[in-house]
Amino acid sequence: MSEREEMDWALYGTAVRELATMVADDDYRPDMILSIVRGGMFVAGSLGYALAVKNLYVINVVYYTGVDERLDLPVVLPPYVDWVDLAEARILIADDVADTGHTLALVEKHARQEVAEVRSAVLYQKPQSVVDCDYVWCYTERWINFPWSTEPPVVDIGQASHRVLDA
Repeated sequence: MSEREEMDWALYGTAVRELATMVADDDYRPDMILSIVRGGMFVAGSLGYALAVKNLYVINVVYYTGVDERLDLPVVLPPYVDWVDLAEARILIADDVADTGHTLALVEKHARQEVAEVRSAVLYQKPQSVVDCDYVWCYTERWINFPWSTEPPVVDIGQASHRVLDA
């Protein structure tokens, strides 16, 4: 048994399509998809196409600082979601993985105060997640190598922009 889940682009295409089918088969029709940046952007965009949802929003939450290394608590970074006129909205929160689930829990807490209905969809969920997602493609205990995050950056990481931009 491998120490890690290995997801390449081909498997990602299959997985996200099956995840979208789960949502559709459940007759859930979100008005918007809220992506947890960064890994959730891929999932949200793909779900948006598969579910014919054009309203895609992003929320930037920092929690992980390395492989199995994280801050004490997840932190929402600007720019912030503008929740104006969303009181009747049904939203689907999308992320790549519910590991501890703390990031999803934070986003769900904010969203539930602002919209009519919230559901979550992830490619992977781990047993220790504090959130039991509504739609999960695969359950695993292992660390996941995603196709977008396995290779190192193509730029010198010391010269990359890490500063937070205020809106």
